[in-house]
Amino acid sequence: MLTREEWIDRDMVALAALVEQGEVSPRDLLETAIREIEAQNPRVNAVVVMQFEEALAALAAQEAAGYRPRFLGIPYLIKDLHAPVKGLPLSNGSERFRGTVFDFDSTLVGRLRAAGFGFLGRSASPEFGLTLETDSAAWGTTRNPWNTDFGAGGSSGGAGAAVASGMMPAAHATDSAGSIRIPAAYNGLVGFKPSRALNPFGPHRGDPNHGISHEHAVTVSVRDSAAILDVTAGPDTGAPYFTPRPAEPFETLINRVPEKLRIGLVTTRFDGAPVDPVCAEAAAMTGRLLSDLGHEVEEAMPDFDVHALTDAMIRVLLASLAGLFPGAGELSDADLAGLEPMTRTSLRYSRTVSLSDHFQRTIVINREVRRLAAYFDRFDLMITPATSTPPPPHKSLPMTSTDLDAFLDKLFAISPFSAPFNASGMPAIVLPVHQTREGLPVAAQIVGRLADDALVLQAARQVEEALPFRRRPL
Repeated sequence: MLTREEWIDRDMVALAALVEQGEVSPRDLLETAIREIEAQNPRVNAVVVMQFEEALAALAAQEAAGYRPRFLGIPYLIKDLHAPVKGLPLSNGSERFRGTVFDFDSTLVGRLRAAGFGFLGRSASPEFGLTLETDSAAWGTTRNPWNTDFGAGGSSGGAGAAVASGMMPAAHATDSAGSIRIPAAYNGLVGFKPSRALNPFGPHRGDPNHGISHEHAVTVSVRDSAAILDVTAGPDTGAPYFTPRPAEPFETLINRVPEKLRIGLVTTRFDGAPVDPVCAEAAAMTGRLLSDLGHEVEEAMPDFDVHALTDAMIRVLLASLAGLFPGAGELSDADLAGLEPMTRTSLRYSRTVSLSDHFQRTIVINREVRRLAAYFDRFDLMITPATSTPPPPHKSLPMTSTDLDAFLDKLFAISPFSAPFNASGMPAIVLPVHQTREGLPVAAQIVGRLADDALVLQAARQVEEALPFRRRPL
């Protein structure tokens, strides 16, 4: 096994290189991660389902068969939300569904497995990923490793806390309204939401929430994010649509310095309201850095109705919950037994949405996404703060709430910069470029045109090389 210092000093690509050079074995990597989970999880509560023996047995079987993929033994957690793994329980953060087991891997999970990743368990998610903090009646509260009085973000807070605490260098995450990027920002990590349908979402899902939902990872480096994307990207059989991957690997492309870029800088909310000064500074300093590297950066606000877009998007997303309970009419208390108050409220709301209202909202999304996309007729990239505030204390957006409108208002006040790019499907990455006086991470976001993932990653790599990130607490 590696010492903790040796372990946390390396990203995933570097750990794989140690195996290739014969300095450690794949089993050493898994056993080191198991040791770190056992040491760190009691403090942060990031891993809610563990399958250590199963992962070690799977590794032994691969080695016995002579199978030596590049990432053999790299430890990985799969989020407890919408990601089937054969034999690994999935609860979607819900006591109601705890212990549900699938007999197949999703396409994305299957590609990770074939690449050698060892699945050590599941990372925590709030129930159905409905809030921006990771806290559930099923699994309890996930805490921020930088300061356990604060939240780890959501809904991929378990993944963020696991990686930031040093359990492993990367973990699976999902994003329907910022759920990769917010935990990455709050935990001092790289969080990339790829373009819509660059990663596969089958076979159990066709069009995931009208293309609003995305899957990828939180990582300790940009190159790790690129390397994982090289493993997972590309359509699966029967996909209704897809974003093509480039001819060259992302891991190669990120090392190319892009030609002079036109970059727009946003330091307030899209409606002009201010954000916490430390968050505005994170965006501004990223703009200054890229300007110093030779790019053309200017402050410029996109012209679209952010409130109309985010309201339409989130209500289309919530309406999709109606499919959890087939049939028509109101849901009974028995139908909703074992679910948390905001989940009950959201499910009841989903059954009230008329077909006319639903399609009118898709019209609004189309209109406002096209207005937002027009920004990229002028600029190659956009820089924004990642969130409007640094990590908030626990219970800032609790699932005990039953006032849906107030809940959504607060959600978008905390995270006004994420959802528009779920609606548009554009690639967006957050980078931990700054900190509060108290030492909590603060991040900036870089956004690009649809399918311009390589350019977003190239710019992120430039920022990373010019401003090395401290990704883990001391």
